[in-house]
Amino acid sequence: MKPKDDEKQRAIAEATFNLVAQTGLSGLTMADIARTAGIATSTLYVYYPSKDELISQLYQDAKTATMQRLMEGVVPGASLRSRVRRIWGNLLRHRLERYAEVVFQEQYYNSPWFTEGNRELSTRLAAGFLALMEEGQQQEIFKPVPLPLLTASVVGSVRETANLIRTGVLPDDEDVRLAAFTLCWDAIKA
Repeated sequence: MKPKDDEKQRAIAEATFNLVAQTGLSGLTMADIARTAGIATSTLYVYYPSKDELISQLYQDAKTATMQRLMEGVVPGASLRSRVRRIWGNLLRHRLERYAEVVFQEQYYNSPWFTEGNRELSTRLAAGFLALMEEGQQQEIFKPVPLPLLTASVVGSVRETANLIRTGVLPDDEDVRLAAFTLCWDAIKA
């Protein structure tokens, strides 16, 4: 059996992400993905036997890469604020640079196709971020609210800042990024 081509797999992933960003997950078809990726539909089925398997695998790959990017440059032992600032900035950069991939992840996460296995994977991959949020609560630096609310405040801040930058409402500069992070930090600190 011939090994799968990495370039074709990248093309399939990018086609899927872009189509979902344009038309949504519900309207996604294997034929559209193949056409956009520049491959035959039969070739796509060699890589992924079904739409469910394709979107599940792409979610796993994208989520793994996202969480690796999220923690890049986070220095253990640095101040809590600097670690959260790094994560916040990493997540913002990721949302701006990989918009279609982020849209795909969010739509899949909130879809009926989302599996319990992928929910468990998401929780495992987020362990470092969640531990940091818990550390902040234990040190009484962050508000004593349920952890999902705390993390939603951080992620929501990034999401809305990215949307304002992406749509041109705000410039993408360090002053805006610092102001947005400061608002986020002030919202979560005790």
